[in-house]
Amino acid sequence: MNNNYKDLQNSHPCFGGHKNHAGRIHLPVSPGCNIACRFCDRTINDVEQRPGVTSKILKPEETIEIIRKSLKLCPEITVAGIAGPGDTLATDNALDTFRLIKKHFPKLIKCMSTNGLLLYERADEIIEVGIDSLTVTVNAVEPEIEAKLNKYIIYHGEKIEGIGGARILIENQLRGIEKIAKAGITIKVNTVLVPEINGSHIEEIARTVGELGASIYNIIPLIPQYELKECREPSCIEIDGARAKASKYVDVFRHCQRCRADAVGIPGEKEVGDQIYQRRLRIKETFSHG
Repeated sequence: MNNNYKDLQNSHPCFGGHKNHAGRIHLPVSPGCNIACRFCDRTINDVEQRPGVTSKILKPEETIEIIRKSLKLCPEITVAGIAGPGDTLATDNALDTFRLIKKHFPKLIKCMSTNGLLLYERADEIIEVGIDSLTVTVNAVEPEIEAKLNKYIIYHGEKIEGIGGARILIENQLRGIEKIAKAGITIKVNTVLVPEINGSHIEEIARTVGELGASIYNIIPLIPQYELKECREPSCIEIDGARAKASKYVDVFRHCQRCRADAVGIPGEKEVGDQIYQRRLRIKETFSHG
């Protein structure tokens, strides 16, 4: 366990800081995605409480004033995170935002989430920016399983479908995790649990990412939607069983709130995103993949 992870356990709500009532702000600056998960429905709306949802997309330069307002309303905020609604490495927006945060709010923990397709090749930039914690969504470490969860990737302008795309995604994820972990950055791995597809594969994912240096593992139950709307949400027993298997190899996080991409405040206690982002929309606009 690296020292950075120990520190985050006291100050980051996704690493145990919820016990100390730590807050976070999610900055929705990443518009596009480069993979097509079969369960992902990225939208602009004000009503759904789940990942991939935001009421607006910010430009990097707009985030500084947003953070200032948020800290006035919720001084408990310790973390500035970027989790979408698209992928943070598919454009330069997230890294440009973190450079501004590093300059204007150097005490804030910088937290980023990614699907990992470009993680290995952009690892040096992540290290240079000074990201404190990185979350990578790894839903399988076998291409045949990943292809059932992800239709295709857009990789350097080329659309690669099926097992071929899945193989590239997994290789880049795992090489990137290893490189980032060796640099001393704390890594959390998220896995969306789909019982019919990767339910028996969780232990292998946890073992693999644990060996590569991931510090904590988060199992997220499927929200049946999009192409996997006919799949069922895992039961509490299945989630607990998956966590038990994963915990043999890596610490397991058990308090995920499945936050919006524009969440602000203390998870489960004090949410001020409505005031910060002035949510008024009551419609649902769906992003296209790619």
